[in-house]
Amino acid sequence: MERAAVVLGVELVTVPGDWGSLVSAGIAASVPEREPLSVHIGAECRWFGFSGWSRGVELITGATSVLEDVVWAGVAWGEGRSLRELQELLPFVHFAELAEAHERGPAPAVEVRWRLIRKEAADAPDFPEFGLLVEAVHAEPRLRQLYPFSSHWTIGFNARTGMPCPPEVAIAPSNEGNPYRVQKFPHGGVIAEAVTVEEAIALAVAHLPADLGPAVAGTFNPDG
Repeated sequence: MERAAVVLGVELVTVPGDWGSLVSAGIAASVPEREPLSVHIGAECRWFGFSGWSRGVELITGATSVLEDVVWAGVAWGEGRSLRELQELLPFVHFAELAEAHERGPAPAVEVRWRLIRKEAADAPDFPEFGLLVEAVHAEPRLRQLYPFSSHWTIGFNARTGMPCPPEVAIAPSNEGNPYRVQKFPHGGVIAEAVTVEEAIALAVAHLPADLGPAVAGTFNPDG
């Protein structure tokens, strides 16, 4: 990549890759909130895959057989080009609707994530209990302001939009006669059980810190 950058006449700073120096490398970004563009090579043919992360969110992915194109992607990513600008310049760059929402800020990301989860619930007619839970928690303002995620039909609520970030609380739906469970984590740490969804939501809200506001961008920082 460094030799290709010299030929192209562009500045490029490479850093160690996440998968080891033989198969991966990073292209440093000058925009503080963007991590180095992660680049890795194919195992069986000439192929370069890459991904770009910012504040704990994967914003772009892509793959190409042309090394020079990877250099251009690294330069454009490092300059802070928008996702749409990146795709217009380099059609092999891909991003999802949620990534574009993250680019606009934490509030749009929360809004889009809620819409996607509600769609997920609506597309699961064989498990109506999940849909009931999703709609009920979405109606609660203190939960709706957080960044939601689902795992095995349990819905969790994060105070930050990036990963890693432990949930503030999670709720597992009632199923086959079992009660709702308010949990510390998606798959354990039961705080309380509830017979009704309203009771479960009340217990979850009571577990939230009193001063907790809308979800913010970034990842969990144990040092505050």
